[in-house]
Amino acid sequence: MKPGKLIAFVAAALSCSQLWAGPAAWYLWRSPENSFPICSQTTPGEDWQVIKGPFQDAACKKPGVPR
Repeated sequence: MKPGKLIAFVAAALSCSQLWAGPAAWYLWRSPENSFPICSQTTPGEDWQVIKGPFQDAACKKPGVPR
């Protein structure tokens, strides 16, 4: 790879905001059908409601936003 192309590639990669994205928070969700709660970072499906959150862990035990 030519030096100019390498520099352009590195500059583009560094400007990508995903390189600095932190971990996502976890939330406790409730099903609209049976009110069974699950812990997830994203909505498990249509009509699910957030019960509690944010949490730092996948067990939804440690409150707060992950760092």
